[in-house]
Amino acid sequence: MRIVIALGGNALLKRGEPMTADAQRRNIRIAAQAIAPITHEHQVVITHGNGPQVGLLALQGAAYKPDEAYPLDVLGAETEGMIGYMLEQELGNLLPFEVPFATMLTMVEVDGDDPGFKNPTKFVGPVYEKADADRLAAEKGWAVKQDGERWRRVVPSPMPKRIFEIRPVKWLLEKGAIVICAGGGGIPTMYEQGKGRSLIGVEAVIDKDFCSELLARELDADLFIMATDADAVFTDWGKPEQRAIHRASPEGLQDYKFPAGSMGPKVDAACQFARGPGKKAAIGALADIEAIVRGERGTIISSGFSETTWH
Repeated sequence: MRIVIALGGNALLKRGEPMTADAQRRNIRIAAQAIAPITHEHQVVITHGNGPQVGLLALQGAAYKPDEAYPLDVLGAETEGMIGYMLEQELGNLLPFEVPFATMLTMVEVDGDDPGFKNPTKFVGPVYEKADADRLAAEKGWAVKQDGERWRRVVPSPMPKRIFEIRPVKWLLEKGAIVICAGGGGIPTMYEQGKGRSLIGVEAVIDKDFCSELLARELDADLFIMATDADAVFTDWGKPEQRAIHRASPEGLQDYKFPAGSMGPKVDAACQFARGPGKKAAIGALADIEAIVRGERGTIISSGFSETTWH
């Protein structure tokens, strides 16, 4: 099978952990150990989040003069290279020397009129106590919103329209490479109005799950997996009556509501992909990747399922 695996932010940096290179490498090593076994039998493409990393780079840039700070699209490109490097190295330490890897800097087109620019929703950077978040928002002109019990900076998150490097990604897969691409939702770009085919960067962070779904669809992947810190998709999450969904159709999931800030976008992306003929999407824990591929763990979504079943 051709499988696209989207690593959630917690696969790279767990909530509350220091944003150090050592912490990221430790978590990436765990991710590599989970993914490596399935590469023996399947073509694998890996995408990843970058919210904490791009936020950290933005904070570092804030130490300089305002006109010296790099914009978010450039910071996104930096995180693609940094995280791709670590993933390549940790996977390479586990797989035969002959297995080729490639990290592809991936530009993704967005629409300048996307409503996401008017309502920033994408969390970036570390978490703060409310007083600290309010102070930073006033000092730096940030928008901040509550994330769990803490507060974080939010930036625009427009929908992805097109992945520019889709052809070279396909070429690499045809040569047997494990490809790491579209990290952090890709590098947000758009055509400058009135200047024909002149691309410019955009001050935004694209949602990783929606971009990964577009990638999986355009690569004609068989399975699209979103690895997160939850074992499955739960109804009534956090309540005594919560239940884990095992199998469902996109239509079956329409009967339930999921939090817009966490599981909602993942379910939407999974349903979008699973509507394709013969396609399956899955949401589950990183540690269960092998069992998810076998259809034994996580939440598996396919138009071929006639009823919803539960773990």
